[in-house]
Amino acid sequence: MLNLFLGEASLSMMSKIIKNFEQLVQERSGLLSESRRDVLEAVEKALEEVLPENALRRHVKRVGGSLIIKGVRYRLSEFKKIIVLGAGKASIGMASYIEKILLDKISLGAVVAPKEKVTEAKLKKIEVLPSTHPIPSMLGVRASEKILEYANSSDPETLVIFLLSGGASALLPLPAHPLTLEDKAETTRLLLKSGATIDEINIVRRHLSEIKGGRLLKKLNNARVISLIISDVVGDKLEAIGSGPTAPDPTTFKDALEVLKRYHIWEHLPERVRKRIEDGVNGSIEENPKPGDPLFNRVQNVIIASISDACEKAYAYLRSKKYSTKILTRYMEGEASEVGRFLTSLLREQATRKGRYSLICGGETTVRVRGHGIGGRNQELALSASIGIKDLTSCCLTSIGTDGVDGPTDVAGAIVDGETYLEAINKGINPIKYLSDNDSYTFFQNVGGHVITGPTGTNVGDLVIAIVRNE
Repeated sequence: MLNLFLGEASLSMMSKIIKNFEQLVQERSGLLSESRRDVLEAVEKALEEVLPENALRRHVKRVGGSLIIKGVRYRLSEFKKIIVLGAGKASIGMASYIEKILLDKISLGAVVAPKEKVTEAKLKKIEVLPSTHPIPSMLGVRASEKILEYANSSDPETLVIFLLSGGASALLPLPAHPLTLEDKAETTRLLLKSGATIDEINIVRRHLSEIKGGRLLKKLNNARVISLIISDVVGDKLEAIGSGPTAPDPTTFKDALEVLKRYHIWEHLPERVRKRIEDGVNGSIEENPKPGDPLFNRVQNVIIASISDACEKAYAYLRSKKYSTKILTRYMEGEASEVGRFLTSLLREQATRKGRYSLICGGETTVRVRGHGIGGRNQELALSASIGIKDLTSCCLTSIGTDGVDGPTDVAGAIVDGETYLEAINKGINPIKYLSDNDSYTFFQNVGGHVITGPTGTNVGDLVIAIVRNE
């Protein structure tokens, strides 16, 4: 029995989503070690909740000859063909669950996923097409063209199940004529560097695409469409998630123009991009389909997971550990370093009192790049927070991207506590200097604190969990 117990414990440890979980816990002692364990365990619970299969199981079921999605019943016998399409960082996991419940009914299908994940797929009927993220590539163009081929094979007696998750905007980069891939890639690079929010970036992307902003529906030949969506967008706006291939677009070419001018990148854009936006503003190019368009009468867009689910699961776990817990916001936005500074002001307030307190935030911050370092928004937020809690040994904070990738780095984010700043100073490392140079990745590489998951197979935005354990 003892060997069996140890085997199960070992298996549990191996199954952690955070690969360096125990290392991060053991880097501290006493209450700080226990605090780190609580924070990281809350992250684990949150990530498990929004894994594709877990999310789909809660909302999508097959009962006999019917598919039931959030209470809406689809009789499978009414359709001559079922096509499964999709794109996003969670598309493989989503497709795997759909195959489990509908394998005998699926006629054909394809999903687009990051090229690094394609070899992991073990699907039987649904093809997995490789693409790149966050910068689009010809791989993505070819994958988009393949998706349109499958879409064109549909008709009014077809059920199309579209699986959408974060990352789809870059993974499905089919440019509107006469734009080139290079035009879109350069525009994306400029937007990412500018500090624009993901919502603002997607406003522009929708107006440069042949497939986004509801345009995919026009290729589906009046088929019945169910879009199952894992949201990575603050506020869960359908038009912003993956740039809304099956959703109405309430924004206009004028809105896209305003974003590009607001962040002072209009003059730096490729000439063809500027011309398309200008032609759209002038009415020479048709706008994307808008809310109320009859095109959407045959579509059910269903959000099956979002940052709210992750926050709620973390909340439940921390409450079970006797923390007085608050979900501060599910709409976290703003400059990462400023958000980190604000959160530490709240932690300082709580640190004046005895007891266990925790704060949870979900959303997505941005980084306006001014320095020459390497980093990501979650690492930048955590580095900023480490400066604010440098003398509070009762505090601990982690910020992670739920997709497991923070900016152009190989980590999900970072964890900091009241000892992080002092540890850096003792090593001759100035946290303020690294923050001003946007070099958070190098900082945590030298000081420790990187949270490593690898690509998680899901994406609902960013999660910040902070605790004060003053006992």
